[in-house]
Amino acid sequence: MGQILLIRHGETTWSASRRHTSYTDLELTPDGERQARMLGPALAGQRFAAVLTSPRKRALVTAQLAGLTVSDTDEDLAEWNYGAYEGRTTAEIHAEHPSWNVWTDGCPDGESPSEVGERLDRLLTRLQPLLDRGSVALVGHAHSLRVLGARWIGLPPSAGGLLRLDTATLSLLGHEHGRRVILRWNQPTPPPVETGSTARH
Repeated sequence: MGQILLIRHGETTWSASRRHTSYTDLELTPDGERQARMLGPALAGQRFAAVLTSPRKRALVTAQLAGLTVSDTDEDLAEWNYGAYEGRTTAEIHAEHPSWNVWTDGCPDGESPSEVGERLDRLLTRLQPLLDRGSVALVGHAHSLRVLGARWIGLPPSAGGLLRLDTATLSLLGHEHGRRVILRWNQPTPPPVETGSTARH
């Protein structure tokens, strides 16, 4: 049985300023492109039965810069639809709605936690035949991948709120004794090794 490698896309201007970004199709920042390239060595030599990405440019470009060959895009990997809260920070939303929590309340004119959970459950169901052939890489977004991690281990979508996920990190879902488990979570890529006269000892 294969494993599922989760990759969150590199930095964008809105992720850097902690703005909710779902359908807005932002480019990676120069730092985001650098982050994506740094994923390459960690992925080199790995073989995948499939590499699926969100249709958003920030996910596709991250996959390409990391050296992955994308099999397909999948709308179910798109970020949580934030509706009226698109482009806003949690602090800005709390100024109007102090008790709001995306993990329990969802977003007006956007998706509820259960709706996000349902589409990621659909994705996991579709992945099962692929996992019988090997491991799968998914390149997507913070909140939707956090929900996917929670659903993989049988927790409700709201439990994704306990799984922080930073830009350009690697997480790994797999099995132990026949049970679905999280093998690794939010693992940053190691910094490049310094060489020559600039190396510090």
